Amino acid sequence: MKALSKRNSYKDTFTGEADKGIRRILGCDKDEEGNTQRLRRVLLKVINNELTPRQKEIIMLYYFKNIDTSDISERLGVSPQAVSAAMSRARMRMFRILQYYI
Repeated sequence: MKALSKRNSYKDTFTGEADKGIRRILGCDKDEEGNTQRLRRVLLKVINNELTPRQKEIIMLYYFKNIDTSDISERLGVSPQAVSAAMSRARMRMFRILQYYI
């Protein structure tokens, strides 16, 4: 029986509109109405208080340190698919909570 080999390359799938929205919220300093600043504060609270430690670590590395999923997987010693799955669950959790503030 042939053993499955680890995939050497992995493409980030977090490049859609949702990802751009999160990056825009986290990267902004101010906006005319103050709404984006409020969303940023809420999003940071969600990251700190509502995500698992692993999800929080992955989100921090991806959005704040701009490290891609392949590098995160090497750093954490897990597969890129595991990083992607944890990232998807974390983003869904963030969006579920943020929908009450939008």
